[in-house]
Amino acid sequence: MPRHDADDTSIRQQIDGIVEGLRNKDLEALRRLYTTDVVSFDVEPPLQHVGIDAKLKNWANVFAFFDTVSYEVRDLTLTVGDDVAFGHAFGRLSGTLHDGTATNGMWVRATFCLQKIDGTWLIAHDQVSVPLDIRTGKGVVDLRP
Repeated sequence: MPRHDADDTSIRQQIDGIVEGLRNKDLEALRRLYTTDVVSFDVEPPLQHVGIDAKLKNWANVFAFFDTVSYEVRDLTLTVGDDVAFGHAFGRLSGTLHDGTATNGMWVRATFCLQKIDGTWLIAHDQVSVPLDIRTGKGVVDLRP
């Protein structure tokens, strides 16, 4: 298997690790997927979350909100270099609230930037966004891929 094919597979496994970490509400498993100095542009304020502790705090907030968590990634496209890679996909976070209400979540746009450090691909930057309706200034959260 060519090297970049093996790297592509490894990166896809890292993204699958996000899905599993969220489903299992496993902050330590999620920690292992990111660089310690990750910069995250998430849908929640502030404009940026810097460092692994800030990233994990976002996930902890999700876990506090949901009783069960599901995360789906669709249409992941990767561009892989020797030690840097990036990818984009659609993601959907959904689950069951503590009162038993099931939510379908919303589809978001997700971008991942990864670094290969000591042979392991780690997420150094991610961005999650929704389209903006310029007339209203509000995010459009009912679109589907």
